[in-house]
Amino acid sequence: MTGRRAGVLGSLLMIVLVALSLRPAIVAVGPVLTEISDEFGLSGTAAGALTTLPLLFFGSYGLVAPFLRRPPRAETMLVSAMALLVAGLLLRLLGAPFPLFAGSLIAGIAISIGNIAMPAIIKRDHPSRITTVTAVYTVALTTGASLASGLVVPVEKFFDASWRLPLGLLAVPAAIAGLLWLPRARRAAHAARSAPPPVPARGVAALVWRSGLAWCVTLFMGLQSLLAYVVLGWLPTIAQSRGMDEASAGFVLALSAAIQAAGSLAVPVLARRTRDQRPLVLATVALTAAGLVGVTWAPVVTVWGWAVVLGLGQGLGFASALSFIGLRAHDAPVAVQLSGMAQGIGYLIAALGPLGVGALHDATGGWSVPIASVLGVCLIMLGPGLAAGRNRSVGAPTAPLPGTVNTGYSGHT
Repeated sequence: MTGRRAGVLGSLLMIVLVALSLRPAIVAVGPVLTEISDEFGLSGTAAGALTTLPLLFFGSYGLVAPFLRRPPRAETMLVSAMALLVAGLLLRLLGAPFPLFAGSLIAGIAISIGNIAMPAIIKRDHPSRITTVTAVYTVALTTGASLASGLVVPVEKFFDASWRLPLGLLAVPAAIAGLLWLPRARRAAHAARSAPPPVPARGVAALVWRSGLAWCVTLFMGLQSLLAYVVLGWLPTIAQSRGMDEASAGFVLALSAAIQAAGSLAVPVLARRTRDQRPLVLATVALTAAGLVGVTWAPVVTVWGWAVVLGLGQGLGFASALSFIGLRAHDAPVAVQLSGMAQGIGYLIAALGPLGVGALHDATGGWSVPIASVLGVCLIMLGPGLAAGRNRSVGAPTAPLPGTVNTGYSGHT
């Protein structure tokens, strides 16, 4: 193995380790939520807030980043994210409701920083493999979530412990990831001191937030995330309304989530066969819409097959949305700001999905109107998705006008 190939593999493994740490803090709470609620006497609303609070802050750093004079280096962001994540995970183990919720909030902020730093690193370090590396990163995110949700109760029972042990163990991989990235963060900081002054972050942020292409990337990210949260929150309930028992309904969601990995890995394979990413957007919308129709209205014996179709569509959508950040950004500084914008606004949009579907279900007493509305979101997603899928970039350099100085960035996209 050549030194260059070994370096690429090592960088990829470090990206995977971070990705494995970015979802367990959220998903591992669900299986032990009843125990936590009983211990602290939480109401149903408070228990629900414990799981949704971190999600609301998934994009929080992205909303702050445009106001920073000079954002930290991406490696520094990752190390800080892992340190905050460890602190949040350990804080919520204390025996009181306040640190429980405060730790969940800190974990959500930490995850938001990691979410935004990683696409910029992929753009800078793997510019010719953006879709491939993003697909691997996406699969690692899904795998981390799946392992955490599946192992938290068995670990608790194996050691005859309380919920604190499995949730506390989640800090171990996050700490390891932070320590492994620390030398790179130090080297990056040292290199930055001898490098030319960077383009002011506020100037790059202003360019990104004024870009129509950036808004298309953001809307596609938000709408596909909205669909994902709807499926995550309501698919088992829909399956139960079709006559399936609770366990089978849970397995339907597990199957759909597992197949998302296959959909994510298909992105680089399909991308190599097309001139741009618009066919991926069309496939995402078609498969997601067909899967939603199937699990809601098709004969119940076919729900398993439609769950596979739905998982493929959502895997394509998530990997494509993350890939757009790197593909549509001209360079790493633009990728940082575009990542912050797309995920900051996108996750706020996504949070409306489960709430809206629940309200429509309560108002109508059935699933026809809520799912019809979700299918409408699929169609709306086509517009920004097709625009984001074209081969253009935000912040591409242009020749300076006579008598002016070229800043290296352009508002044209």
